[in-house]
Amino acid sequence: MAMRKCILCNEEYDPHGLLKKRVGGLITHCPACAEEKVVKYLGVMHADGKQAGCEVLAFGSLAERAKFHASYSRNIGMNKGKVCPLGQAGNTSGIAFKKVASFDANVNHKGKS
Repeated sequence: MAMRKCILCNEEYDPHGLLKKRVGGLITHCPACAEEKVVKYLGVMHADGKQAGCEVLAFGSLAERAKFHASYSRNIGMNKGKVCPLGQAGNTSGIAFKKVASFDANVNHKGKS
């Protein structure tokens, strides 16, 4: 393991350790000095037959991102054998997000128009 020194407190830490991964922040800061202020993007996929597309979404807060991700996972049947649990479907209304990027799949997968 390659240990690093924090540029703020000069303590050694493991940049690939579980605590550093959980806390986040800059790679040059130890877990005690790290501050994660950036809300990470969320990538979601949508499928249509044999083709799939994806979107990258930006959220205003970590709480909104977590709420959307949990609801999205329930709605697509994540970890449920690809079966949507209709009685537990989540609601994503009222969650503000912005589409950063998207990739829409080619509808005709054989290249014909």
